[in-house]
Amino acid sequence: MIIASLNHFLASGEIRKRTGATIHLHKNDKPLWEHLETQCQMFGVPYSPVPDPDHWLSDDQDLHHCSGVCMHTPGHTPGSMSFYFAEHQLLIAGDTLFKNSIGRTDLWGGDAQQIKRSIKDRIYRLDEEVVVITGHGPETSIGHELRHNQFVRA
Repeated sequence: MIIASLNHFLASGEIRKRTGATIHLHKNDKPLWEHLETQCQMFGVPYSPVPDPDHWLSDDQDLHHCSGVCMHTPGHTPGSMSFYFAEHQLLIAGDTLFKNSIGRTDLWGGDAQQIKRSIKDRIYRLDEEVVVITGHGPETSIGHELRHNQFVRA
């Protein structure tokens, strides 16, 4: 399964071709997916067509093959998703939450207030011991972010 966000879209077709993985996306990110070529042009990034998503993700959807749950955490993009694995006390936060920081909200569909709500209302409600794997940079924990993240205070 490939789960894409704005700066991770371009490799999805190649990854699917090489691995047979399916592509999953939240419907709120469909406009970003459909306008990928324009976004690439704006940043001077070579564009490669991407296949359509195979499945649409939804909030609180079970990840049957790995005992996790999808968490819709909009703000970085309208369809940003995080993935929580309670059994392992693990959150894959993508580009929503970083160590001592948050994801960008100044690009297409980004919303600074919404990302803060996603973090406060969804992510910070998890146990402080939960390890957070971020989309960029080092891992962190919910407890560390509650105490040290200057962008989103509990």
